[in-house]
Amino acid sequence: MELTWLGWAGVELATDGGATVVIDPLDDPRAVFAPLRADGDFAMPEVTAPTPGAAVAGLVTHLHRDHADAGALASALVPGASVYEPPAGVGDATDALALAQAEYELEQAGLPRREVAPWESVEAGPFTLTALPASDGIGDPQVAWLVEAGGVRVLHLGDTMFHGAWWRIARRHGPFDVVLVPVNGAQVAFPHRIPASPFPAALDPDQAAVAAEILGGEVAIPIHAEGYELDGIYHPVQGAAERFAERAAARGVDTRLLAPGETITVAPAAAIG
Repeated sequence: MELTWLGWAGVELATDGGATVVIDPLDDPRAVFAPLRADGDFAMPEVTAPTPGAAVAGLVTHLHRDHADAGALASALVPGASVYEPPAGVGDATDALALAQAEYELEQAGLPRREVAPWESVEAGPFTLTALPASDGIGDPQVAWLVEAGGVRVLHLGDTMFHGAWWRIARRHGPFDVVLVPVNGAQVAFPHRIPASPFPAALDPDQAAVAAEILGGEVAIPIHAEGYELDGIYHPVQGAAERFAERAAARGVDTRLLAPGETITVAPAAAIG
């Protein structure tokens, strides 16, 4: 299987036969904070587009705009292919405020969509796709995605917080050839989540290293690392990917840092090259 990091949380996985799936692709980073009128200059992640018109499925870990870009998904998918996403949450419009932008854009794009509950698996082309537990930093529905094909298992953790399902995930679905781990440990202060929490809304480098150790993947790749810092709204850990690699190495976890658009080959229980 070929794995391409698309920047931020985006990943494309391709079989030898050319079928692909995309997870959390992002085409327009600036649009993410547009509802907060963040029009000034701020650091944005470098992203690259997935292969157009090749994906038999689009996987979304959650409906925050940086993980559910309707334009990126529409460009990547073959005609009729579905977007798979976590089950809808409960509550009123304020509870779902962080989901509204992506929800609207997905509806406008007219993409087929299917909700997949944690521990549920679906088939798309040569891929088995399994939604697994995740914990969202501001309480919205989120899943991790396990993608399997040709004996290879790749686990994508979205931008989850630390939680207690790591051991169950490893026991039920491991071993994993690659685990893609969010590491930026952002502290957030969104208008609908006030008073703000001082704790990270996604795994920070130390927490990510512990999660990677528990999951026991052959290789851990940091994602959701560099880019986005808005005063008073979004504060990530600086140099998060490198800090994660140091913390992970201290725990005996092999890591690989990728550049946006970089592709590696993943083989079952084998080294990556």
